Amino acid sequence: MAHAILVHTHGGPDVLQWQPVPTPTPGPGQVRLRTTLTGVNYADVLARRGGYDAGATPPFTPGLDAVGVIDAVGEGVQDLHPGQRVAAFPLGGAYGTHVLAPAVLTYPLPNDLPDEAASALTPLVTAYNALTRAAHLHAGETVLVHAAAGAVGSLAVQFARALGAARVIGVVSHDARAAFIRALGADPIVHTREDFAERTLHLTGGVGADVILDTVSGDTLERGLTCLAPLGRLVTFGQAGGRPATLRTDLLHRTNRAVIGYSSGHLRKAHPESLRASVHAAFELLRSGRVHVPIDARYPLHDAARAHERVEARQGNGRVLLDAPHPV
Repeated sequence: MAHAILVHTHGGPDVLQWQPVPTPTPGPGQVRLRTTLTGVNYADVLARRGGYDAGATPPFTPGLDAVGVIDAVGEGVQDLHPGQRVAAFPLGGAYGTHVLAPAVLTYPLPNDLPDEAASALTPLVTAYNALTRAAHLHAGETVLVHAAAGAVGSLAVQFARALGAARVIGVVSHDARAAFIRALGADPIVHTREDFAERTLHLTGGVGADVILDTVSGDTLERGLTCLAPLGRLVTFGQAGGRPATLRTDLLHRTNRAVIGYSSGHLRKAHPESLRASVHAAFELLRSGRVHVPIDARYPLHDAARAHERVEARQGNGRVLLDAPHPV
């Protein structure tokens, strides 16, 4: 018998219930993973609350990505086999001991890539694609990253450096996080005591940032346009602040600037095959040692409520992991 976390009603962390579930059977084009690790994405918190537009209707299992070992394959699956260690974007949620995943969204892991690194599949793909696919980052540019100490932000800081950014500026909420991202190679701005747009203009000699990565939206995006350089690109891929932004188009066309939307979730659904190249590139940067996945905390999968509490408090740095128990 498999076990999983289920959400029967939207609410606080206490609605995350650990319970037995039938072991799923892979259908055509699917594989089944015996999960070893998954991670908590902020989207999981929003889905649990009921405020995320990609969230499922209860009852559902949260989770966007998992690492594990394939223990069964469905009809028509090629190049994947039982016993293979993989990372995947599962169907129907990742917080379980056994999960199903489409073969097209399942990625074999190199022997020298640990589970802990691969378990950040969603943050890795999101950070890498936001910089490359959406922003088309060029070497020598300045990048501004909001929520820079989080799982996505901390990777975006490192990817920007590895991809040739001349300067990376990271917006954080307090001094401990400022020290954390400074060690990753970013110039920190603590937004609780200084205006990030004014400080960015000061740091760039009045020019502004060439690329801004924004997961907050609302006032943050609107303020970000005041420190976006001519020909700059602002990538919006979330609204953790609670509301979308409104835009004045004259602020864009007069200076050849762009606001670009990005969603890993949409690409998974509409163009799943397009993610493979990004996953491979991100894994190669991890293997090279130029990028690492900061781990903030680990919890047993059955204790997902405590993991959600930590992510929701936004006090940690990097990725929060959930260890799945091995079946007896």
